[in-house]
Amino acid sequence: MGHCYHHALSSVRKWGGEPEDYLPLHQWFDEPSKMITADFRHRALRHHAEGVFMLEKFFGPTITIATGRDVPVRLIGEQHVLEDLGFIPSFADWVRCIRPEPWMGRAQPIHKLVDPFAVPETVAA
Repeated sequence: MGHCYHHALSSVRKWGGEPEDYLPLHQWFDEPSKMITADFRHRALRHHAEGVFMLEKFFGPTITIATGRDVPVRLIGEQHVLEDLGFIPSFADWVRCIRPEPWMGRAQPIHKLVDPFAVPETVAA
């Protein structure tokens, strides 16, 4: 599908109302990630089952469209992901596809520097 407006038109076809009723929800899926990367990888941020539930946390369980009808937000989120991907993956599905790089696992043990109660290591004699 692609553009948020087209997702909104699809929502209108499915539940009625006006594109403006749905546009903020569809934009929520794409806005932050498309600013970072303009290819399909942007979808890893919110295009998954958890993203659909996050949408509901941000917008509530339903929205009231121009006709006065209440539409479940989760259904709108599922529609968006299904139109883009053909199914609703889990976040784990996305993570499995990320190729680990050495820099990703280089956590620094800062607790020794910042914890005033850290026990200093003793040097074995």
